[in-house]
Amino acid sequence: MMKNYFRIEWSFLVLFGAMFISISTLTGCNSDDETPLIEEEAEEEVEDASEDVDDADFEVTDWTTETHSKDADPNFTKIFDDNAVKRLDIVITAERWQSMLDDMTALYGAFGVGGGPGGDFADEDPIFVPAEVFYEEQEWYRVGVRFKGNSSLQRSWQDGILKLSFKLDFDEFEDTYPQIDNQRFYGFKKLSLKNNFDDRSMLREKVAADVFRNAGLAVSHTAFYTVYVDHGDGPQYFGLYTLVEEVDDTVIETQFSDDDGNLYKPDGDAAAFAIESYDEGEYVKKTNEDEADFSDIEGLLTILHDDTRTTDASAWRANLEAVFDTEVFLKYLAVNTIIQNWDTYGRMTHNYFMYNNPDTNLLTWIPWDNNEALQLGKREGALPLDFFGLDNAEWPLIGYLYQDAIYRAKYDAYVKETIDGAFNTNTIQAAYTSYSALIESYVTSEVEGYTFLNDSSDFQAAVSELNAHVIARAAAVTNYLD
Repeated sequence: MMKNYFRIEWSFLVLFGAMFISISTLTGCNSDDETPLIEEEAEEEVEDASEDVDDADFEVTDWTTETHSKDADPNFTKIFDDNAVKRLDIVITAERWQSMLDDMTALYGAFGVGGGPGGDFADEDPIFVPAEVFYEEQEWYRVGVRFKGNSSLQRSWQDGILKLSFKLDFDEFEDTYPQIDNQRFYGFKKLSLKNNFDDRSMLREKVAADVFRNAGLAVSHTAFYTVYVDHGDGPQYFGLYTLVEEVDDTVIETQFSDDDGNLYKPDGDAAAFAIESYDEGEYVKKTNEDEADFSDIEGLLTILHDDTRTTDASAWRANLEAVFDTEVFLKYLAVNTIIQNWDTYGRMTHNYFMYNNPDTNLLTWIPWDNNEALQLGKREGALPLDFFGLDNAEWPLIGYLYQDAIYRAKYDAYVKETIDGAFNTNTIQAAYTSYSALIESYVTSEVEGYTFLNDSSDFQAAVSELNAHVIARAAAVTNYLD
């Protein structure tokens, strides 16, 4: 039976691909005459999408236990390789692609025009559509694909840049297509493809996650991928993306011994944990959604603001440590403040998870969305190491803990541990050198309309800024600890 979507003809492209792909269409912002590595990859042809076929009539001929089944363990070595740039192809019918664009127009206004009807952020996520995903000569079927993001999505769309972030859900449409029941991608159900918005180095998301992990914290795995999208006219290079593991999928499954606990992704005023800010609607549950039990979150808020904080600090700490993993939070706080990550708790009421670890019954902090890290940042900028100027009542998880002498001493110890280890200058600069060499040809070959670069020099300038930043942060830590 003929597949009713598209098949990448790998043997065909090896012999004849160069006849069909013009090198000039792939050099985008590359000012040099050298042929980048991605041009060889781009010489792949995808069959025409216009066949009149029954959408539900297909066979999952590439299905194996290792590659597609829920029974396989997540293959981190295969999917999150630090030493390679992998490629993903997403194939969507022209009609479904248009429906995605129409939905974005409804959410954010006309493409390339600022000020959509929903304001800065839309109230709803973009729609999922079924698409085919190809990776290393294999196909994944009717994968749920949608655009994702908040400011990065809105800004990219309104600036007329189609390098948008994607969310992939491999069994989103299993009820419609029984053939893909419990489909997985090497053990992963959901993945995010981040577009590295506002990061001309394309390294921030990746390196920040590395630092958190090397400090011993639970965090998503990340890897570099080139993304090609065929929405009816052949594969279009959308640029270099960072593939990010989803917290509510395999992070809690593999980095904790039990994934049955409550996972929250707070978003909104309640995410600050200020007094009287409790709002179940803003403590967004990602697991156990049907259970109306928010007692763990409510308990943390109550204890955090209890009067014993100022009248009996020892009792306050004991009660707090019975519901909240303060050691994990203080270590996270040290790492996050050293690397300077402004777009999260302390400045913004989003971009973190809290997981009630069944092993400890403690709410445990998990960082998320780090593309704005490793720089002073926007608005008020990243918090200083001593949190000078912070409104403690507005951000009590930082302010109240840092005011406590016992917790401040632990924080200071984690600051020293981090600068000596996970964010050691030599280690991080070596990572910048290695990663930048790995991705440079893919970054500087992004195509106009699908890139945040003005020209190829932007990339090297951004990498130089990162190298200067790590030196400056080492000096800042020395001054703070002295």
